Amino acid sequence: MQKRLLTFIALVLTLLGSGRIAAQDVHFSQFFSNPVYLNPAFAGANVCPRVVANFRDQWPSISGTFISYSASYDQHFDKLAGGIAVLFMGDHAGQGTINTYAASFVYSYRLKCSRKFNMRFALQATYQQKTLDWNKLTFPDMIDPRYGFVYETNETQPSKLSKGVFDCSAGIIGYTKNIYFGLAVHHLTRPYEGFISVSRLPIKWTAHFGGYFDLRRKSRREHRFGDISISPNLIYQHQLTFHQFNYGIYLNYYPFVVGVWYRHSIKNSDAIIFMFGLQHEMIRVAYSYDLTVSKLANLSGGSHEVSLQFLFKCPEKNRVMKDLNCPTF
Repeated sequence: MQKRLLTFIALVLTLLGSGRIAAQDVHFSQFFSNPVYLNPAFAGANVCPRVVANFRDQWPSISGTFISYSASYDQHFDKLAGGIAVLFMGDHAGQGTINTYAASFVYSYRLKCSRKFNMRFALQATYQQKTLDWNKLTFPDMIDPRYGFVYETNETQPSKLSKGVFDCSAGIIGYTKNIYFGLAVHHLTRPYEGFISVSRLPIKWTAHFGGYFDLRRKSRREHRFGDISISPNLIYQHQLTFHQFNYGIYLNYYPFVVGVWYRHSIKNSDAIIFMFGLQHEMIRVAYSYDLTVSKLANLSGGSHEVSLQFLFKCPEKNRVMKDLNCPTF
């Protein structure tokens, strides 16, 4: 049964781009602990240097699990009137049957519209490399009814098992002290993907809206033990025929933070996400678990995700304030 499931997954991945297959992008549940990946306009939003690392293990109980990870660095520069970021991403699907690596460079321009309202506009350039390990694929003609997978396949191996593409994305965010919103558009160039047959990658749209409200704050300059805040958020993503909604809330009781999210498409429920994090000075670490509530509930094993952030002090001695007051997990 496991081999049959792996066969199905491998075939779907091999035919990537040959049909109406949507939502091929890596999905992270801890959106705001991977801000540049969510929306390139978040580059430099923390003002001071920020390093972020994320790891995700999706559906570990299913053969052919998805392992994804990313790392990013971003910072605001007054001389550039905005922020820059570099983002690296890796994804291994079907136990390494298909591997995707990507490197991105982002520039975001900060526009101060008024004393209480600011905006950031960003452009992102990405180079992506996708490889296929043909030897890990299994096909129906390899199956013997009695002995299992014993035959050689007659399927024709693609001429190229590695493919690199260039891609562009853009984003915009607007924010006040307590409210923020944004829109990101990924895959503007719609690069061609696929190994057996080739089609263009659909544009992915991401819209997000949220707020950050202090319920109890002991100091205006820095967080102290016992500070309490809440942050409700809504995220909508659309790619080709796929629609996804995520909404939930963060509760911060410094230095602890907990969060709960509900993720679903238009017709199907997907998962309830539980998150717990700890923040202390320059380090923030969080763990989240996706409790699957779809038809895969008894098979997937959920999803595990870990994030780690390092928030460094600004090298300049002049006054620096956090540009965007939003969740950090």
